[in-house]
Amino acid sequence: MPARPLVVFDLDGTLADTAPDLIAILNGLLAEDGLPGMPVEQAGSLIGAGARALISRGFAGAGRELAPERLEALFERFLARYADAVCVETRLYPGVEATLDRLEAEGYAFAVCTNKPERHSLLLMDALGIAPRFAAICGRDTFAFCKPDPRHLEHTIARAGGVRDRAIMIGDSLTDIATAKAAGVPVIAVPFGYTDVPVAELDPDVVVEHFDAMAEAILRLLPPR
Repeated sequence: MPARPLVVFDLDGTLADTAPDLIAILNGLLAEDGLPGMPVEQAGSLIGAGARALISRGFAGAGRELAPERLEALFERFLARYADAVCVETRLYPGVEATLDRLEAEGYAFAVCTNKPERHSLLLMDALGIAPRFAAICGRDTFAFCKPDPRHLEHTIARAGGVRDRAIMIGDSLTDIATAKAAGVPVIAVPFGYTDVPVAELDPDVVVEHFDAMAEAILRLLPPR
């Protein structure tokens, strides 16, 4: 039996607006050092490369460079706190659930390929109420490599029971676009996520402005057959 067409989503900035909770944890760490917090509006330049980068960029933005051992200590504190507050203000982007409904009815399967740690990804997807709809939820530590290494996407596709030539990637950043291109998978970009460069300049196959148009774009690029 042929593999079902598979839609692989990034998580932060693609399926869900996680910036309020991520920036809140970061600002708590900054406050403990007597440093000013970062406005959530700066999330685009801070989020997307993982928690270590978020912390490093946040402290650098407040004028403080972190030694490697201090960064690791803050990283562990960040992860512990985030696990307890992974979905306080985080919300799915409008239209996500309707998109999943439409594509599911057409026979598509779903997966997540994210640089968020797997534990936090599972916690968040469960809190958002959509985890059971996904055949695989793979984080930065699920495998021995993570985006932009194309093997992260390739192994996510395999874990979800899909095949590369029947898969598509949806993301919000250069990391997602570069990963998909390296894996030979078509990629749709959304412009409302976390990137400091407009996604239209990063050469995705399509830019979809709102999830209301997502299902039709996926049906065109990856027909259900």
